Amino acid sequence: MQKYNPQKIEAKWKRIWKKAKQWKVDLKRAKKPYYNLMMFPYPSAEGLHVGNVYAFTGSDIYGRFRRMQQNDVFEPMGFDSFGIHSENYAIKVGVHPKIQTNKNIQNFRKQLKALGALFAWDHEVITSEPEYYKWTQWLFLQLYKAGLAYRAKAPVDWCPSCKTVLADEQVIQGRCERCDSEVVQKELEQWFFRITKYAEKLLKNLETIDWSERTKIAQRNWIGRSEGAQIEFKIQSSKLKIEVFTTRPDTLFGATYLVLSPEHSQIPNLKSQITNWNEVENYIAQAKKKSELERTELTKEKTGVELKGIKAINPANNEEIPVWIADYVLASYGTGAIMAVPAHDQRDLEFATKYNLPIKQVVCGNYPEPVCPILAEAYLGPGHLVGSDKFDGMEFEKAKWEITKFVGGKKTINYHLRDWLISRQRYWGPPIPIIYCDKCGTVPVPEKDLPVLLPNVKEFRPTGTGKSPLASVPSFVNTKCPQCKGPAERETDVSDTFLDSSWYFFGYLLKFGNWKLGFGNSAFSQLLKKWCPVDMYIGGQEHAVLHLLYTRFITMALKDMGFIDFKEPFKKFRAHGLLTKDGAKMSKSKGNVVNPDEYFAKYGADTVRMYLMFLGPFSEGGDWSDKGIVGIYRFLNRIWNFQFPISNFQSNSNVPNSKLESLRHKTIKKVTEDLENLRYNTAIAALMEYFNEISNFQFIISKQYIETLLVLLAPFAPHIAEELWSQLRAKGSVHNQPWPSYSPKLIKEEKIRLVLQVNGRVRDVIEVPAQISEGEAKELALRQKSIQKWIEGKQIQRVIFIPQKLLNIVA
Repeated sequence: MQKYNPQKIEAKWKRIWKKAKQWKVDLKRAKKPYYNLMMFPYPSAEGLHVGNVYAFTGSDIYGRFRRMQQNDVFEPMGFDSFGIHSENYAIKVGVHPKIQTNKNIQNFRKQLKALGALFAWDHEVITSEPEYYKWTQWLFLQLYKAGLAYRAKAPVDWCPSCKTVLADEQVIQGRCERCDSEVVQKELEQWFFRITKYAEKLLKNLETIDWSERTKIAQRNWIGRSEGAQIEFKIQSSKLKIEVFTTRPDTLFGATYLVLSPEHSQIPNLKSQITNWNEVENYIAQAKKKSELERTELTKEKTGVELKGIKAINPANNEEIPVWIADYVLASYGTGAIMAVPAHDQRDLEFATKYNLPIKQVVCGNYPEPVCPILAEAYLGPGHLVGSDKFDGMEFEKAKWEITKFVGGKKTINYHLRDWLISRQRYWGPPIPIIYCDKCGTVPVPEKDLPVLLPNVKEFRPTGTGKSPLASVPSFVNTKCPQCKGPAERETDVSDTFLDSSWYFFGYLLKFGNWKLGFGNSAFSQLLKKWCPVDMYIGGQEHAVLHLLYTRFITMALKDMGFIDFKEPFKKFRAHGLLTKDGAKMSKSKGNVVNPDEYFAKYGADTVRMYLMFLGPFSEGGDWSDKGIVGIYRFLNRIWNFQFPISNFQSNSNVPNSKLESLRHKTIKKVTEDLENLRYNTAIAALMEYFNEISNFQFIISKQYIETLLVLLAPFAPHIAEELWSQLRAKGSVHNQPWPSYSPKLIKEEKIRLVLQVNGRVRDVIEVPAQISEGEAKELALRQKSIQKWIEGKQIQRVIFIPQKLLNIVA
């Protein structure tokens, strides 16, 4: 018998599958369409890393499982090739981004093909190709026409290293997510998408979609819906007013100072009354250097400056209160001003303690006790009002709206979500299709003129001036106005790479139709209705408030514009976990990044696939160990070595072995349910248990037991399963076999009557599974009231267990 040679076997079956177009799906004629999508990678120069392989394997196993359940599974692959990451590497090595990206894609494609997945390569999309980004630009134009794209001057997060603006979501603890440089604030003219218009829809629809709960929680928190009141505070000796938003209007009598954001629009109007203007101006300048996330970091020490000479009037009690500016208050949230109630907000309490400001408790949890406890920290719990004049004794929830009415405030809803900043002052991205004309103003590029091609230029490095490198290319900038035909200039910013990936699942279908877009009764529209929304999407949790939120917004907008008839892009989304290496997060700086190529070469793709899935629950990830992979390799070798000439296997299924037949059906049930729920590690464990059992019967076993093993193994290890299936001389491909079903009768646990004794005397008889363990039997016995009354107050000395007969508790 030949030794197991995974490289030879895998190369053989890849050739056969490719020639037979084994995984090709007829998108038009498919009877049971199932769209199985995975997050397409950006093609880095380092190549495919083991984290990519982990994600793609988990998704491919699910796709193969659905395919064997007789679905027409469409599993496309492409490359998210525009963006800062690709451009930064090209700059580092001194190669043009287009040349470097194409080289990277070739390497990625080769690595991905080694995986043995169902990838539909005929539908491959590359976001940096004009045929693709033409439709990214088309999408921008539709949003612009619908009033969902606008240009505005705004303070933005700026990465001095990448020399471009970043969206809120791309700043992690005050640092650029791409290069880890400290982010600063700049004020620039930028393009935005009105994602905030969809805040409520994005929030409500989370209740209706089948997504990982942690992803939904992340989106709820990012959208950040707050129900509260808008209340006006007059400025003493002035006609000016400060409007604040608060979720706790019940605490208004406890507001002892106001805090404005450093960018608040009223500050310049108060300048003549502020006696410490230089100090205030200096603080504002310092605040502008910080990112929003840095400013709102809960653990950082709060700073601020009082606007001396300015007092506000608390509308609840007409008391004068000081006005401060502090960088933890943001101009973009609410009204850019807060009423500070230190007794009932921890952040306000820390600020008030630091600057010796008054603290007044107005909600008491001890009511009607006359004395409230001394506060060591802000009281955030329920209670009744105190120190609130005629509202004393009122329940705090009721008081919220009674006090709002009393001071003439209005009930309102705010969101943490900001509009999506899409401008990038870089080269490697789709040019934003806008033209500026002195006569006509801002003019969208006509759709017939798309794509606006990215020019092939030598100087593509970012300038750091707040303008894209495209601004220094006259042949690109200078153009004619589409309306008046006079001289005009193009927009020189490119769009955020997350716009490219917000619609790529449509792109795979668009490519099938030779990039011809059409709606109504068009061929493309028919494909959309057949294949969308996506049935299963698997990807990283780190994209919860980036790609996943943006994609939902774009899909909703397209639905509202009448282009599609569904409002959510993915019926089901599951987030996978992260891999570590020997307990540490993988990183280039630590030198512990696992390159899958060497493991493909040494052990084969089947072993790598199975080992990755065996590391732990797919949703949680696991720890890669070079020693651990050997165990899976041995398991596949054992299956390989189990093969014998076909005559050694009984061709009929009448070998009487009820235990083995029961185990076969239990294994089918277990693996089926585990695959449904992406519990791949426990499915593999069940296959190991099943194989261990059937290997005891190798010379007399019925052929169907081996066939079941190979069919259940096929999604995990497609190559070896196919090879052994062919050696069994079984019909067709193992991957074309219907997924096996199980008989409920055969998985039913055999029951026995177990005698329960206390100190040798029979106290009960209960029905239990025949294979119950001593621990399970003891736990069950101690829950019986008939036993509890005989051991109450006594210490259990020991337990005597005779399997399938009795359990005796000695107390």
